[in-house]
Amino acid sequence: MKIAVTSTGTNLDSEVDPRFGRAPYFIIVDSESFSFEVLDNKENVNALKGAGIQAAGMVSNKGADILLTGHCGPNAMKVFKAARIKVANNAQGSVRDAVTAFIDGKLPLADEADVEGQW
Repeated sequence: MKIAVTSTGTNLDSEVDPRFGRAPYFIIVDSESFSFEVLDNKENVNALKGAGIQAAGMVSNKGADILLTGHCGPNAMKVFKAARIKVANNAQGSVRDAVTAFIDGKLPLADEADVEGQW
């Protein structure tokens, strides 16, 4: 399974970024091997509008099955629902810690956005 995680840096020991659309990076982790790919989100970090939608499209295009983040807004959540990508909010610690917590069943899936748009 491919797990996308919002990240402040470019490796598994980087901290989870609590923001989805404006996170500097997304790390796509293979849940079995822990091999990973880094996606640079620089185009959306300072976007006036649409950061969540654009970032969600980028994550979807990489074939992610799950997104782990601190918080996910309503527009990005709509994209994820349409793409059948599950979302778990409240991820924290390192990217490695977040993925492990999800695999261990400690990060429940979200049904709805947990923040307003553009927060």
